[in-house]
Amino acid sequence: MIRTLFAATATLALAACATTPAPEAPAASLTSAEEAVAPSVPIMKAMTKRLSADDFEGRAPSTATEPKVLDYIVAEFKRAGLQPGNNGQWLQEVPTVEITGGHYTPMAITGGSQPLSFAFGDQYVATSYRVTPHTRVENSPLVFVGYGINAPELGWNDYAGVDMKGKTAVILVNDPDYAMESQDGLFKGRRMTYYGRWTYKFEEAARQGAAAAIIVHDTFPAAYGWNVVNSSWTGAQYYVQKPNNAMDQTQANGWIQKPAAEAILKDAGMDLATLTAAAQKKGFKAVPLGLNISFGFDNAIRKSTSHNVVGILPGKTRPDEYVLYSAHWDHLGRCTPDATGDDICNGAVDNATGVGAITALADASHRAGGAARSQVFIALTLEESGLLGSEYYAQNPIYPLNRTVGGVNIDALLPGGRVRDYAMTGGDKSDLNDLFRQALKEQGLLEAPEGTPEKGHYYRSDHFSFAKRGVPMFTAGRGSDWVDGGKEAGEAAEEEYTKHHYHAPSDEWSDDWNWAGLTQDLALYYRLGQMLANGDTWPNWRATDEFRAIRDKSCAANPGGC
Repeated sequence: MIRTLFAATATLALAACATTPAPEAPAASLTSAEEAVAPSVPIMKAMTKRLSADDFEGRAPSTATEPKVLDYIVAEFKRAGLQPGNNGQWLQEVPTVEITGGHYTPMAITGGSQPLSFAFGDQYVATSYRVTPHTRVENSPLVFVGYGINAPELGWNDYAGVDMKGKTAVILVNDPDYAMESQDGLFKGRRMTYYGRWTYKFEEAARQGAAAAIIVHDTFPAAYGWNVVNSSWTGAQYYVQKPNNAMDQTQANGWIQKPAAEAILKDAGMDLATLTAAAQKKGFKAVPLGLNISFGFDNAIRKSTSHNVVGILPGKTRPDEYVLYSAHWDHLGRCTPDATGDDICNGAVDNATGVGAITALADASHRAGGAARSQVFIALTLEESGLLGSEYYAQNPIYPLNRTVGGVNIDALLPGGRVRDYAMTGGDKSDLNDLFRQALKEQGLLEAPEGTPEKGHYYRSDHFSFAKRGVPMFTAGRGSDWVDGGKEAGEAAEEEYTKHHYHAPSDEWSDDWNWAGLTQDLALYYRLGQMLANGDTWPNWRATDEFRAIRDKSCAANPGGC
């Protein structure tokens, strides 16, 4: 899953970048970070090429190819000077469950002016997190809960005063101030917060005791059409196995088309637009609709196991304090063939580059003699299936999260030229932003604004599994202002990769890749990691950030004080 797309390989973007480039600026002398990683760049090159080779068949987890991929990564971790990171073992098992819904009933609404019925797929979709063969929601009272947010740090609770036990929450997509052009609102305006993500809304409904949760789809605030919802929520769904089979979650989670939601509200004698306007104001109270909902489906269940690869470089003076470096090794495996018949999604950029990068960083750190704090390097599985490898580690951490200072997550580094600027994904969320700006200054770089902050990219890659448990993680991307070609070249390359190569068989290795930008990336990530590994601070989130409270609680439980 790609985090941000502000640069791409010249070979992939050749046609898009056919304009005459501006003269290349004179090469600056190497920074100390660039000098430190220079001997390790060949490791990143070799690993990117090998991991994206056809015989790895696109690195699909839990397939016959996985052991070969794991053996290769372990061998390279060893060569980089790492020690086994899981109690003397290299691998951490990640047990997963695949649930595929079938035999869906229509969604029936009763208790209003007339009975209503909505068809699965065209008008609603639903799944269950629970590992159970049958899901049945029977005559569950509907409650409109606005945006379904409970944010104590902002004084906002859409569930205040309502008992949701046995009831179904009807929830608006995104968060209350999504339509603002600026990022100055209580919920950061145009920038999506975690409260706007569907994952949060379903989690919060479960915490409130709801029987089910249904999000009202609206294309503009969702930032994608119903076709994306339909394709994503039909077919197999993947989750981390839990001892309780996720029976603490809602019975069902789903989405409904906006016209269907409008019909339901009208049947209750209410108006969706009026309720939406009320829900955007602080102090909104949930509204029982006086209607009941019924629907159901069966679940085909398949359990399997994949693996994270974990290595460690022990700290020299504070070995019980940890800095994480993460990147996902998995990709899509065999996929839809292209015009040439190629059906292997090799995932060279996404994310062979990331695994090669963290291994090169391990090598550079080992050659530097290690750091004060321990450095943990994790090649994660099942990112493409919903961040499951990182989610499992975060649920079952090998190293305590309240002893984890922070870290660096690398997801999809795009070949291409050097740039003048970098953007921190997620905006100004934590003390890491201050370190980021210091590192940019040292490297002679500028800070760029994150593109499309309304799409919530911060919540769609592996660092998020750690962040939502309080651990701040660096995730940054090259800006679009290329040294050679300026913004025109950078933006054209971004568009070329996104439209034609992302999650496609053409995301392949090329001997013609331009490694100047990748080397620049590696140097910046090296410096960011070293700031944490040799520093003595414990970064925290900004005071009003959604993850501040959990970090404070985690630190308070740590006798050493984080």
